[in-house]
Amino acid sequence: MITHPDSRTRRWTALAALVSGSLLLGACSSADGGTSTGDGGRPKPGGTLTFAVSSDAGCVDPQQVGSNDTIYSLRQVVDSLTDQDPKTGKIVPWLAESWDISADATTFTFHLRSGVTFSDGSALTAQVVKDNFDAVPKLGALGTLAQGYLSGVESTTAVDPLTVRVRFKQPNAQFLQATATHSLGIESSASAKESPQAKCSKGVVGSGPFVLKGYAQNRSITLAKRAGYAWGSSLWTKKGEAYLDRLVFKVVPEAGVRSGSLQSGQVDAIGSVGKADEAALRGGSVDLEQRANPGVVFNLGLNNSRPLLKDTKVRQAILAAVDRQQIVDAVFPTGTRPATSILAHTTPDYTDLGKDLEFDAARAKSLLESAGWKTGGDGVRVKDGKRLSLTVKWFANAATNQPALELVQQQLKAVGIDVVLKQLQITQFSPTLQSGDFDAVWGNVTRADPDILRSSYSTLLANFYHLPAGPLDAALTRQAATTDAAQRRQLVAQAQTSIVRNAYVVPVVELQTQLGVAKKVHGLAFDASSRVQLHDAWIG
Repeated sequence: MITHPDSRTRRWTALAALVSGSLLLGACSSADGGTSTGDGGRPKPGGTLTFAVSSDAGCVDPQQVGSNDTIYSLRQVVDSLTDQDPKTGKIVPWLAESWDISADATTFTFHLRSGVTFSDGSALTAQVVKDNFDAVPKLGALGTLAQGYLSGVESTTAVDPLTVRVRFKQPNAQFLQATATHSLGIESSASAKESPQAKCSKGVVGSGPFVLKGYAQNRSITLAKRAGYAWGSSLWTKKGEAYLDRLVFKVVPEAGVRSGSLQSGQVDAIGSVGKADEAALRGGSVDLEQRANPGVVFNLGLNNSRPLLKDTKVRQAILAAVDRQQIVDAVFPTGTRPATSILAHTTPDYTDLGKDLEFDAARAKSLLESAGWKTGGDGVRVKDGKRLSLTVKWFANAATNQPALELVQQQLKAVGIDVVLKQLQITQFSPTLQSGDFDAVWGNVTRADPDILRSSYSTLLANFYHLPAGPLDAALTRQAATTDAAQRRQLVAQAQTSIVRNAYVVPVVELQTQLGVAKKVHGLAFDASSRVQLHDAWIG
């Protein structure tokens, strides 16, 4: 039995650890991953922080949301069993004071804090956690992240009022880190028993430092401070209630308008700072704060069941035809890295496969020629009377999406591949994946654990990209089961290599979160997944 916090072995720390140097902080950022903007004097309670984001996911249930712009707000509503240190990757107490893990990583027992309540007055108990975890498999299309974390669960048992035990059918080394994510944030029993649709539309009751007060779809999310809050993460500086009285997240799709609003003082912070706006924001009353997101990089997620994309050579040609550095230089914030694997470099057990992802137009053309695709009169390749054309579906949840894809479109055209770009509503992302009605989709998934590869690409799970069954499945399954850090690292490396060299998807660029923050804002911090933590934030 492995016990937290004092007697955990080094292997469990290694399983959760982020690679060193994962923080890409601006000049004024704090060394601990927070975006401290100077000492600002003594912290002051009160006030409203207004944060402009580029999009709205159309849902206000943290367990069903995967878009960063909406996670920024909803993360403040729910607490998690554990938290993850953004500097070291270590898993630390939050709602759970301690936990025990069986030697084979099949059984996780959490010992909960006493005195925790939800904003409806109900108490946190082991039964509440059980109600949450039992409900996750029923979340449907929008709950895929949470469902992946709990895949293979055999039972969740309320051992006593403050002890909950989660047992898996197979070893599940990733689960401890999963309990630190917003996707497994704990909601009241009443919320857990609501339908997924009801939770999306009206929100949930959480135990977090803020409470949802208003939601206007595609316009704003408003939160109010939770009076009497006293059970924050062990990583937070302030004990008790948050400093700020209110948080207002406004949806402002245009990057230039967000930047102008920050400069004029209409808002206090903005997400998705556009590359074109960096120079104007630097040096004034604004700091630019950055952190690379761990997890699956921005990529073209290919539907491997499409006749065109069943051919490995065609997929490999697409991979070779993409000039990642050109896209980074033209579109993304300063400091962004081109993809050098399917995982970002800040992810535990990342493997550098940069040589496999080098731009090589000549190789792309050669692969297509050998696959029988000949250049047609308009420059688009043709085979058996069919044009080499695919449609990429994308969603406006990041300002960089369209310009990045327009460059990809040009680069693929240069080797004879016609690309049609089709924008869909953000709410259509999960249904699109589930339906399989796509040639390729543009997206990424943030998680500070390499098991994100299993939930994304195992054919034994959702398999949205319709990969063929093969050796990749074994590597993904085994890395989730082993408690040996070195063996897990080797298996994760095998999985990354298989995904990249078979071009099941086409990695393009790492996501780097870049925020613009007014200098009067203090204590705003990045968590381990590069989302914001606002309990310690204050305005002065």
